[in-house]
Amino acid sequence: MTKPMPLIALLAALALLAPAVAGAQAAPALKIGVVNFARLVQESPQAKITLKALEDEFSPRQRDLVAKQNELKERQAKLQKDLPVMGAEERRNAESKFRDDERDLSRRLGEFQEDFNVRRNEEIGKLQRDLLREVHGFAQQKGYDIIVGEGVLYAAQNVDVTAQILASVEAGFKAKSGGKP
Repeated sequence: MTKPMPLIALLAALALLAPAVAGAQAAPALKIGVVNFARLVQESPQAKITLKALEDEFSPRQRDLVAKQNELKERQAKLQKDLPVMGAEERRNAESKFRDDERDLSRRLGEFQEDFNVRRNEEIGKLQRDLLREVHGFAQQKGYDIIVGEGVLYAAQNVDVTAQILASVEAGFKAKSGGKP
């Protein structure tokens, strides 16, 4: 059987806890917001312009590669049709030339994809840095103590400030660009 705690020990424990409880009650409330950064990146006017610029930059090369693919398919169909009437050496030369052209096109497609990915990553990195500065400015201007981004498993609508920051980003973009997207 346990002994009841002496009254003096109980009062001493309460006296030690009292400042902690009082401090917790007196602490100012934190202003916390949640940002869906992926949505911010995707829906910002800067992202749309960046994607359009990348498309404009890479579309001529892409059109050229598509034309080369179509040309190669036509040559393959013609080669298949002409193989039965070709001599052995002529067939070997035609097949060898076709394989060389196929390898060249495959290499060029790989280079195109690599170049595109590098440029896209550069531009998205710049965009993310710019948007992060926007989030910092928004948080300071609106008096937020904490803005949380990635890794949030739940956030009530009243703390999700993504739409407000997106509106701020759009307004700032319009002011800088003279209202042109």
